[in-house]
Amino acid sequence: MGLNSTWDDSKSANSYTPPISTAWGSYADLPVRGVNLGGWLSLEPFITPSLFNYDSKLGIIDEWTLTSYLGASGAQATLEKHYATFVTEQTFIDIANAGLDHVRIPFSYWAVTTYDGDPYVFRTSWRYLLRGIEWARKHGLRINLDVHGLPGSQNGWNHSGRQGTIGWLNGTDGDLNAQRSLDIHNQLAQFFAQDRYKNIIAFYGLVNEPKMVSLNTDDVVNWTVSAYEIVRQGGVNANIVFGDGFLGLAHWQGKLQNYPGLVLDAHQYVIFNSQQIVYNHTQKTQYACQGWTEQTEQSMNTATGFGPTIVAEWSQADTDCAQYLNNVGWGTRWEGTYDSGNSSTEVLSPDCPTQNSQCSCTNANADPSQYSSTYKQFLQMFAEAQMASFETGWGWFYWTWVTEEATQWSYQLGLAAGILPAKAYAPDFNCTTTIPDFSGLPEYY
Repeated sequence: MGLNSTWDDSKSANSYTPPISTAWGSYADLPVRGVNLGGWLSLEPFITPSLFNYDSKLGIIDEWTLTSYLGASGAQATLEKHYATFVTEQTFIDIANAGLDHVRIPFSYWAVTTYDGDPYVFRTSWRYLLRGIEWARKHGLRINLDVHGLPGSQNGWNHSGRQGTIGWLNGTDGDLNAQRSLDIHNQLAQFFAQDRYKNIIAFYGLVNEPKMVSLNTDDVVNWTVSAYEIVRQGGVNANIVFGDGFLGLAHWQGKLQNYPGLVLDAHQYVIFNSQQIVYNHTQKTQYACQGWTEQTEQSMNTATGFGPTIVAEWSQADTDCAQYLNNVGWGTRWEGTYDSGNSSTEVLSPDCPTQNSQCSCTNANADPSQYSSTYKQFLQMFAEAQMASFETGWGWFYWTWVTEEATQWSYQLGLAAGILPAKAYAPDFNCTTTIPDFSGLPEYY
């Protein structure tokens, strides 16, 4: 892979964190302040919409259909260019300069292997994963390895690689794909057990967002135990991460105990829930302060929850208006055009707080430089409330650092709002005294 035979773990992300060569210590005392590199090695249409701008009749909705359409040589050229330009060493420099200390890198099984009939570009993303780890090391950043897509798809969502049917632990090839997934972890564990990676790999994710509301819960738990044991036997000593499966944090009380270093991961958003996207800005900030703080604290206590808990995805998004966010061609909850094809999930009337014709995505998708001071104030408080909430656990990873349509949006807006880097290690945000009442102000933008 062109790696040097030696490496240097002496760097730290900033003056508040230990160098990579020194143990971090307790994440309960010094929580993660991290960010995701979503859409880099596992494509997501909303992050790189230009890769999916085809005639809708072609049905190009995910990485499977894109690479199928492009063919082997076309897919190789397209994705090599994307991998090489979407994230560079400068990305990691900027992340460290923003006051952050960990990077979660989503990648999928075709970085390691492919199977008969797979159209995915084989192993090219693996080179960039290793390159990213070395860039992180150079700038003192620790890594959360995130297996974002497993054989068969663990959730049927486009970011697993193939939108539609869940074929992981489910259906005709469910058992086959379960074993294939374990085999992949066997390969990954033996590779990342090398001395080169023992300090920098802080978290090792087993599978991103398994949709346990649609899977047999016992099957997923049993697979998780098997995967955990394989990773440990392979020699990985990092914290091993499993997802809450959308069952709620309280579900995991008393489960999967006595597995040292096992960490529960929750992804917290308000925009994918029709009961929460309708909150106004004051309510959203209050929910982050109260609801998510309470959930995190309960989860951290083994008497009421699992124990060690991390939030590996969250954002300041308060609408679902971004192009392709809800799959290619599905519309939005905000405007009431969310046509999922399922009567239990579709939202066909406006679901912004006013729930009427004022629910427009035009302003939501405007240039961030045009945001009003009021809206920036909300974005700052919503971010700080979430950071304070999630730091009652083991910390957080923001989703996501960059999108094609908003280059370094989170970083630039964060600086404009005064969130980063000055607030990254500032005193705790006070949820009880600093949330203003936005109701008398323009509600949006």
